Amino acid sequence: MSQESKATNKNTNKADEQKQAQKQTKKEKRADNKKQQEKKYVRRLIPIWAKVLIIIVLSLFALMIGLVIGFSILGDGSPLDVLKWETWQHIIDLVKG
Repeated sequence: MSQESKATNKNTNKADEQKQAQKQTKKEKRADNKKQQEKKYVRRLIPIWAKVLIIIVLSLFALMIGLVIGFSILGDGSPLDVLKWETWQHIIDLVKG
């Protein structure tokens, strides 16, 4: 064997050893990450039931605002008349005929 081939063999051996060492460190890092993920507990800032309730309340508020704007601008009525039961009873009577 010549000097050059011995040097290349040493270089490839060193490269292989480095790759194996990197693989081991990657495996160790993955194992550590799994352990940390198992121990982590995420506490919700707002519980899910509160989020659902907030969405329902905001949706009803947006509906009422839309009704007031639509009734006052398109219907030429008093803005707060849309929130009265008599108005809705009249609309129901018109639909039922």
